Amino acid sequence: MSPNMVSDFRQFQLLVAACNDTVADYLNQLWELVVTSDQQTMYNKPMPWIGMYIALASLFCTLAMVADLLHGLRNRKLWFPCKYFTLNAASLTVIAVAMKLPMDLNNLMPGDVDKAAKIGSLSFMCTMMANLLPSLATMDIKELVSNMIALAILVITLAGNVCIQIYTGIVFNSSADDEILFVDRLFYVVICVVPILMLLIIYACSSLAILKSKQILELKYQAAHQTALKDQNLQVGRLLCVELLKQHVRNYWIMAGTGSPQFMAACSATTSASGVICAATTGFFIYLTIFPFKHLGHPMSDYKWSMSVIFRIQFVGMILGTIAPVARCFAALNFKLSVKLIWKQVKAMFSTSGIVLGQNPAQLGKYKDLRRYVLQLQDDIEFAERTLKGISKSVNHMIRKAEKQQPQNLMKLLAKSREYAGVEKFDSLLVHYVVSEEYLNCWSLPLVTLTSIAMSLPNIQKKRIDCSVSGVSEGLVYVKLVEKNLNATDDHVSIQKAAKKLWVEVEVYHKWLGHKLPKPMSGVNTPGQILQWLRDTAKDMVDKVESTDIRGRSDDSKYRSICSNSMYRITQTILHSYHTNIDELSQEELFVQLSWMLADILAACLTNLPQVIALKCHTSAIEKREASVQAAAQLLGETTKIINSLQDRELPTLNPDELAFIDKWCAYLKNPYP
Repeated sequence: MSPNMVSDFRQFQLLVAACNDTVADYLNQLWELVVTSDQQTMYNKPMPWIGMYIALASLFCTLAMVADLLHGLRNRKLWFPCKYFTLNAASLTVIAVAMKLPMDLNNLMPGDVDKAAKIGSLSFMCTMMANLLPSLATMDIKELVSNMIALAILVITLAGNVCIQIYTGIVFNSSADDEILFVDRLFYVVICVVPILMLLIIYACSSLAILKSKQILELKYQAAHQTALKDQNLQVGRLLCVELLKQHVRNYWIMAGTGSPQFMAACSATTSASGVICAATTGFFIYLTIFPFKHLGHPMSDYKWSMSVIFRIQFVGMILGTIAPVARCFAALNFKLSVKLIWKQVKAMFSTSGIVLGQNPAQLGKYKDLRRYVLQLQDDIEFAERTLKGISKSVNHMIRKAEKQQPQNLMKLLAKSREYAGVEKFDSLLVHYVVSEEYLNCWSLPLVTLTSIAMSLPNIQKKRIDCSVSGVSEGLVYVKLVEKNLNATDDHVSIQKAAKKLWVEVEVYHKWLGHKLPKPMSGVNTPGQILQWLRDTAKDMVDKVESTDIRGRSDDSKYRSICSNSMYRITQTILHSYHTNIDELSQEELFVQLSWMLADILAACLTNLPQVIALKCHTSAIEKREASVQAAAQLLGETTKIINSLQDRELPTLNPDELAFIDKWCAYLKNPYP
């Protein structure tokens, strides 16, 4: 073999070896690609369930917005206040989950439905921000600052992520030339990023305006509050008239409604702007996704079938969440109502006898009086009469609705009342305390104790006992309101808590401090024997507590001491009032006596209801005024018949503050003032 041939053969061997190395490297790379693809497929398996997590969060937000929509319609508040969907830590967390798609930087969105869902999430975010805006007015400055910082971080992060995706081409097809690519990117920035940043700016402006507006409204509210007090001339016995109470509640309803921070925010220019942005983004989304495609096709991203669920839920949320922000725009227009002012001038040209055509003179005077209680940031803008009528009718509607919920069993029990004699008879000054610490009395504890005694009578029909228990149960709802609002001193609160705890045991378990009511016992059947057994049982419990070192006494010991002392005093008072004739008393007669004492105590306590209603109308916290007046209107409606039944009774000549305390009643009835 020639030297040239040997050289050529060696070169051939080297070439074959090089080719083998290249093939081997190629195969290795191909294998690594297959393994990586298989791992990626495995990692992407949970993505549809993550999509369902996003869909569930979107559903919660949608349901909350719908709940606010229904709440506004039901309460005739067409400016749709935020009650269920408000800006707080919980809602921000749910919103962050619902915004997972536009936050996702890595997953491609090749299908039409994938792109539509990602863009739709941004429109859904605009809708939620527009709905949440009035809730800023319900916060104090600390909450407002913290929630605004959290929202700003979320929105800025969302906008930054979307801009990155627009630049990298995840949102749209990046295969076009540079000029078309630049236009597409600019277009998507304008329709996707600019609206949420504009809404964030609106939020910041609204927050600053709300803080100042609250100060102005507070000053005007205090002035109107003084006017309302003078108009009603709140004196002892005056507010027992239901009509005066209704007028009082209506005045404060107007003040709370027009001075509501949410109402003020909903009728502001910033809220109107947010409504326009919300409607525009929803319209753009429908134009870009729904109209061009009759069928969006199947999802092609890693989220798979869950993408269709997300798209449908957020689309429904957008549509339903947009009947509220848009309505607030009209509410703002109706509030300012420049067009209506022109219409009034036109009607005034055709007026006769000094009366505007189409108006009732009585109605004009009525609403003219109510206008004194309208709170506005700008006095030079006339408040819309339609809005004033709507607010006035809403409180009338609430009171009429509450009037259908009268406590029937309580009314039956109050019918047994004999003026207020039972307040004097249930406790005697001749009965000494059996505890080292003398306790004050409250309205609820004697009611619970007397009911326990009535339940211990075995020969009384169960139906009659149950009726009395139901009447006391209904009455205690209002008694607790009187105690909470009018005698909530530290000494009284401990007694009231003991009565509340004891009533649960009596009503639910039919027991008094662990003893069954009625308790079947041989040789204990007459009223005297039953009363003596209850008295002795109470005395034994007190002795056990008193024998314990004061340092070793628990809260339960004090509770038993308070309840036992009440039982001892009341049973001993009844026994003392009959002296040696107690054995001649039948269970029926004792039950009747207990019933009228219950009725008299309830009647005396419930004479304070008008004062409670008046107090509920006024509260210092501006954010809670509307809810407080609503509770007052509800209470007035429920107790209309009770107040009417008590208004003709002569009250003791006590100071107004003293009427709320049962001890003052007892002292007066035993020794009337000259």
